[in-house]
Amino acid sequence: MDIELGRGKRARRAYGFDEVALVPGKVTINPDEIDIGLRLGDLRIAVPILAAAMDGVVDPHFAVEMGRLGGLAVLNLDGLSCRYDDTGPVLDEIAEASRERVQAILQERYQAPVQDELIGRRIAEIKAEGVLCAVSTVPAEAERRLAIVAEAGADVYFVQGTVITARHISRSYRQLDFAQLVRASGMPIVAGNCVEYYTALELMTAGIAGILVGVGPGAACTTRGVLGVGVPQVTATADVAAARNDHRRTGGQPVTVITDGGMRVGGDVTKALAAGADGVMIGSVFAGASEAAGRGHHWGMATPDATLPRGTRITVGTRATLKELLFGPARVDDGSQNLVGAIKVAMGVCGARSIEEFQQTELVIAPAITTEGKLWQQAQQVGMGR
Repeated sequence: MDIELGRGKRARRAYGFDEVALVPGKVTINPDEIDIGLRLGDLRIAVPILAAAMDGVVDPHFAVEMGRLGGLAVLNLDGLSCRYDDTGPVLDEIAEASRERVQAILQERYQAPVQDELIGRRIAEIKAEGVLCAVSTVPAEAERRLAIVAEAGADVYFVQGTVITARHISRSYRQLDFAQLVRASGMPIVAGNCVEYYTALELMTAGIAGILVGVGPGAACTTRGVLGVGVPQVTATADVAAARNDHRRTGGQPVTVITDGGMRVGGDVTKALAAGADGVMIGSVFAGASEAAGRGHHWGMATPDATLPRGTRITVGTRATLKELLFGPARVDDGSQNLVGAIKVAMGVCGARSIEEFQQTELVIAPAITTEGKLWQQAQQVGMGR
C-alpha cells in the first residue's frame, strides 16, 4: 500500500533485513540432508555465497582459497590487481593511511591504468589452482575485455555498475548491448546492480544468467548518502525475484538472483534467501578474513571516481579464517561466522530441503526481532563499546 508523502506524491513502504523475520515451518529437517547448491548457467557452486569484487577482499590468492572451499570469489578487473604488478605496497599504503588522507590516496592509486596483460595473468593464476574463476568489469569495458577474459579461461563474467539497466542514453559513447554480449560470450554473464522489477525483467530478456540485487547497501558503499538512491534489500530482492519467476513462467531461461551487500550476519543471509534470492554476495564480512587482501580494511568499488567518491575505507579487523567464516566453528556469538551452518539450520527449522523451497518461507514484519527480550545482551554490547 502506498503512503502519501504530500499532495500528489506517494511512496511504497520497503523493508530491510532488520525489519523482517522468518516463520518456522510445520516440519523440520535435518540440516545435513539439505541442498544449498547454487546454479549459475551450466555451473554448479556448492556454497551459495560469493565474495564481492572489492579490492579489500578479493585478490587471486583469496579467489583460490574461496574456490577450494566450494564458494566463488569475483576478481575486480578494474581493481588494483589489474593495475599493479605488485599490489603489496599499494595495499599497505591504503591500510596504513590516516582517515584524513585515505580518500586522496585511493583516488591517486586508482589513476594507474588497467593493464590487459595483467588481466590475463591474474585469471591464469586462479585457473592454475583448479578452481572456478569469476571476474567483474565496468560496463564501458565489457565488450572489449570479453575476448581477453575468454582467452584466459575465466568461467563467469560479471558486468557491474552502481545501477545497471538494459537501456542507457548517451550522446558521447555507445551503450552496452547485453543481448549482443551474451551471444558473443561462451560463459555465463551476470549483470548488476539492480533493485527494480521491470529493469530486472528487461535484463533477463537479454539472456543474462544472473543478476545482482542492491544499490548502496554495503558497509563501504556511500551511494545512498551521496546520491540518495537505493531500495532496502528485502524489498529489492523480492521484486527482482518476482521478475525472475515471471520471466521463467513465460518461457525464459533460468536466471540466478544474487542479493549483493548489506548482510552482516547469518540471519541477514537467510532472510535474503527467503525473500527470493538464489545466492548472496558479501564483502565486509569476508574483508575480515585472514586471507583477505585488505589487511583488515575494506573500501568501495566506486572509490576511483575522483569527482564524486561513492566509497569509503572502513576498518573491519582480521577476525577469522575464511573457512571459519563459512563453516565455523564460530568463535564469536554475533552471527558473523559459520554462515553456511546458519543457512542450513534456518532451512531445516523452516522445513526447506532446497533454496527454492526456502524461498517459499513465510516472512513477518518484525522490527524488534533482534532486540525483544535482549536487555542483558544489549547492556553487555554497550559495555564492550559495540
